[in-house]
Amino acid sequence: MKLVSYDINKKYKKSIAYFSMEFAIDQSLKIYSGGLGFLAGSHMRSAYDLRQNIVGIGLLWSFGYYDQVRNEDRTLRPTYTRKFYYFLEELEVDVKVKVHDKDVKIKAFLVKPDVFGSAPIILLSTDIDENDYLARTITHKLYDGNEKTRVAQEIVLGIGGTKVLEALNHKVDIYHMNEGHALPLVYKLYGDLRDVNEIKKRVVFTTHTPEAAGNEIHNINFLHDMGFFNGLDLQTVREISGYQNSDDFSLTVGALRSAKIANAVSKIHEKVSNEMWSGVDGRCDIISITNAQNKKYWTDKTLIRNLDEHEDYELIARKKHLKKLLFDVVADQTGKRFDPEVLTIVWARRFAEYKRPGLLKYDFERFEKLMKNSAMPVQIIWAGKPYPGDIGAIEIFNELINISHYYKNMAVLIGYELTLSRILKQGSDIWLNTPRITREASGTSGMTASMNGSIHFSVDDGWHPEFARDGKNAFTIPAVDHTLPLEEQDRLDNLHMMDILENDILPTYYYDSKKWLTIMKNAMTEIEIEFDSGRMVDEYYRKMFNR
Repeated sequence: MKLVSYDINKKYKKSIAYFSMEFAIDQSLKIYSGGLGFLAGSHMRSAYDLRQNIVGIGLLWSFGYYDQVRNEDRTLRPTYTRKFYYFLEELEVDVKVKVHDKDVKIKAFLVKPDVFGSAPIILLSTDIDENDYLARTITHKLYDGNEKTRVAQEIVLGIGGTKVLEALNHKVDIYHMNEGHALPLVYKLYGDLRDVNEIKKRVVFTTHTPEAAGNEIHNINFLHDMGFFNGLDLQTVREISGYQNSDDFSLTVGALRSAKIANAVSKIHEKVSNEMWSGVDGRCDIISITNAQNKKYWTDKTLIRNLDEHEDYELIARKKHLKKLLFDVVADQTGKRFDPEVLTIVWARRFAEYKRPGLLKYDFERFEKLMKNSAMPVQIIWAGKPYPGDIGAIEIFNELINISHYYKNMAVLIGYELTLSRILKQGSDIWLNTPRITREASGTSGMTASMNGSIHFSVDDGWHPEFARDGKNAFTIPAVDHTLPLEEQDRLDNLHMMDILENDILPTYYYDSKKWLTIMKNAMTEIEIEFDSGRMVDEYYRKMFNR
């Protein structure tokens, strides 16, 4: 079967299989949780735009990540609703994988390129009648909290995905692991090739985070019992993976030792990654390919046309219209009517402690003064999904909801998925980004905000230093010493952030509209080339696949 149905550009003729645990390709296909999926979705869209020879491999999550709804007191309640997708094409393959010595059957479904304007994506499911209940649950929930289920998901993705491609007679030149989840494919390939050097010619790896939660470690005996190594004996696994003297098996280290080359997702992240993994013997080089997003999907076309035609009056009017569309969502969810003339700040992304969603309220007295400033008023919106098992993150989310009851100009929204994300980026004036320094590998939400005239206000981490000209196309919270105690980092970052907000951002917005418009236009113009994913997917071919 011919999976890539469009004419392939000769520059990109090498056949790539792109393995990712999640793809955010469209609001209607709920198989993603956050940034990793948003990135993979843009990768598939730009691969299609450039006619690259790429097939995505993912999992068809029966219940998605989770649905964000509210309890009676308006606090967060994760719910799980079975999803049905009638636009997927079932593929005629008969594939099984071994999970804990039991056969698990896999069905494969195809997202054709013309459905969403993307490279083809194959989605795997074990939630079928031929499997028992336990096997069916493997592809129920993205990032299941149970360790056995999580590893089983990785077996299905890596080994199952490779077997499906073989069953379809689809030739693959390069296997691209988007994070370490698909690592079992390496052991499937070793079973076929019996040569580590031959595997390295065929495998590349992208690491996305310095956070421990994104760099899984499991006991090697546990992984062996689960079938992670595709039936290879443990001694062989130790020899080819370099784990001769340790039972703590890191998926990231396993990937770095199995790939011909790896990439970090920003220039800063390249330095952080090489420092993090400097002690790993036999690892591949780690270069940087900075993340990007698909401009064609994320931008408001009228806003871009007004920019291109130098119609400043219409650009301003369109931005206010987009704010009104966002404020309709705010009113629908919260009963609050926001004003399009008022500076609107948005903090929206995955809720995690290191991203510090509550940094704005760190000095609560100063926060309250900001919220009650009638001369230079603000409106602030929070949105994002905490991991459903992260009690601390959920508590922060709920605390913000409780605080919002006391302010007409503060809202916390639920349902942070592709559609709401796009509305927030198009309708905000300031996109606030507050992770602790060195812990943001890249971050991409600010890219798509900047594309829509929402000015990035961020700590100097991730992709931001590669783009930002402070006060010209963005606003930068100066870097603090990341070796300081966390409490002191938070205090200083809050102090600097509030100073910039009160002394620079608010006065410029309200008293120097010409300068504000210039900053906004600079952001929209300067983000366009380097941070559109067309540049990114071209770099993957030049620096990784064709190397």
